[in-house]
Amino acid sequence: MKNYILFGAPGAGKGTQSALIAKKYNFCHISTGDLLRKEINEGSEIGLKAKKIIENGNLVDDSIVLEILKCELKRKTDVNGFIFDGYPRTLNQAYDLEKLLGELGWGINKVVCLHIDDDMIFKRIQHRAQIENRKDDTSDEIIRQRIINYHTQTEPIVEYYIKQGKFVEIPGDTTIEQAFEDLCNLIDNS
Repeated sequence: MKNYILFGAPGAGKGTQSALIAKKYNFCHISTGDLLRKEINEGSEIGLKAKKIIENGNLVDDSIVLEILKCELKRKTDVNGFIFDGYPRTLNQAYDLEKLLGELGWGINKVVCLHIDDDMIFKRIQHRAQIENRKDDTSDEIIRQRIINYHTQTEPIVEYYIKQGKFVEIPGDTTIEQAFEDLCNLIDNS
């Protein structure tokens, strides 16, 4: 089972690239954001908790995310691996994911960062809000908070994966096709 984490700021292209990779390699695309939105749309108890947190521009509690993630990993048995789209987002989530995958006899092959600057993050999130009708992407204040959260809570896990020799960075400000080619080359050679 091959497992990759696609890492980067909100709007870096993780979702787009994860979907392309999942299709090409028969991986399961794991987007905790999509899993959370599904729970919110279904009005589940866990979804209602997550909704309030997301609407304030904050990250959902690790225990909530891990609970949803465990269920999804156990459901998917007919794939060659998983592509984690923007998860983990904190060091505690990285530890939790490593423990969970270890219990399943798996590990992480590579952590690939799609790097873009803050101005591009802002523009891409605003554009995504328009085309995907994502309410969590419409407020400038919430977008700013998401960028701050990324820099303060998510970026620190980079060092964790660098120490493991699993971290690779590629440009996220290229075309979709170029980023996909770069990712495929990495997967094919790891």
